[in-house]
Amino acid sequence: MNVKSIEKENVKAKIVVEIDKELMEQGVNKAYLKARKNIALPGFRKGKAPRKLIESIYGAHVFYEDGLEEIFPQVYEEAVVKQDVKAVGRPSLTNMDIAEDGVVTITIETEVYPEVTLGEYKGLEVEKAEAQVSDEEVKAELEQMAERVASVETVERGAELGDTAEIDFEGFDNGVAFEGGKGENYALKLGSGTFVPGFEEQIVGMSAGEEKDIDITFPENYKEDLAGKPVVFHVKVNKVSVTNVPALDDDFAKDVSEFDTLEELKADVRKNLEAKRTESIESAFKNAAVEKAVENMTVEMPSALVEQELDRQMENFAYQLQMNGMSVEDYAKMMGGDLSGMRNAMRPAAEKQAKVNLLLDKIAEVENLEITDEELDAEYAKMAENYELELERVKTLVSAEDLKADLKTRKAALVIAESAVAVAPKAAEAE
Repeated sequence: MNVKSIEKENVKAKIVVEIDKELMEQGVNKAYLKARKNIALPGFRKGKAPRKLIESIYGAHVFYEDGLEEIFPQVYEEAVVKQDVKAVGRPSLTNMDIAEDGVVTITIETEVYPEVTLGEYKGLEVEKAEAQVSDEEVKAELEQMAERVASVETVERGAELGDTAEIDFEGFDNGVAFEGGKGENYALKLGSGTFVPGFEEQIVGMSAGEEKDIDITFPENYKEDLAGKPVVFHVKVNKVSVTNVPALDDDFAKDVSEFDTLEELKADVRKNLEAKRTESIESAFKNAAVEKAVENMTVEMPSALVEQELDRQMENFAYQLQMNGMSVEDYAKMMGGDLSGMRNAMRPAAEKQAKVNLLLDKIAEVENLEITDEELDAEYAKMAENYELELERVKTLVSAEDLKADLKTRKAALVIAESAVAVAPKAAEAE
């Protein structure tokens, strides 16, 4: 085999390879042996037809394309890998010439890993907010805590705003039930605005066991087939309940925490909110610094890298859906689209992440970042603890090479973030 030429232009490479007769013959014979079991010729049992006879009928080169597939891994190794052509994605065969002496010349085209030119990535000025928590946010958190421990009591009276009415309902348009207008044992909090305007207000006063028809006119901006239409809902109230939310006082603090007073609980809630806010701000600061470094970078993106990142994001999303008992296909249908539409919607984010990956890889290279065995072991131990798996099990699931690459990119991101200079947000954005 002889690599005749390699032409590189931007993120594409064209490689011309000459395959000698002996190597090509190996591939062609393998292809014939695989194909002959399905070939039947007059005078021969199926699978017993001689190769020369088949070639005389169907053409001397009938097995050449399949034969090339048989030896392509070897060809790729010599023509791409050993030539230090950093290919990405799937290569394509664009031409095949067969000489009279049996020598085959092929042209392989592939996208290649791009040249990355780093711009400024250290000492970047990045806006960073202060971790402030308002009294209103503390109060809202306390109210949520109170709602979580609230008791629910069934009442034998007419429903009031703020109560929860468990209802059966069905909607009719000119006497005909319409799709999506029916529900059973639906827990509706009156005054929540969950249903269309005018619905919840007409439940007020109804008691358990009571039924009635409610006249409703859908808003003009409702879905097309019902927009602006007057309809009738037949409603039956099955149960009325009231939620008793405890008062925010010292007794409440003792019941829900280790603190004796509400003021102590407030201080602890504020501290926790500030810690979460700080963590969120630090993460946003780091991401903003990395994005700014990406903007300063010069690179031409191979489409194959974007598609690879898109595949990874789709796989992760599908796994998350699977954990919640839903397939990605069902999710796409539920959102009114299909997998192709989902890929198109996710492509901009995938391209952005692919650029981030290139940036961090290049910084890891120029900064000579390395991962020690101690750092690798510590990360494995952390993963085992987080996923509640045996350490050896984690090591079989995540290769050391992949984990080192991930840790390197994290280090590269820290190089950017730790050198970045925090500046106050612009007044309008802060407000």
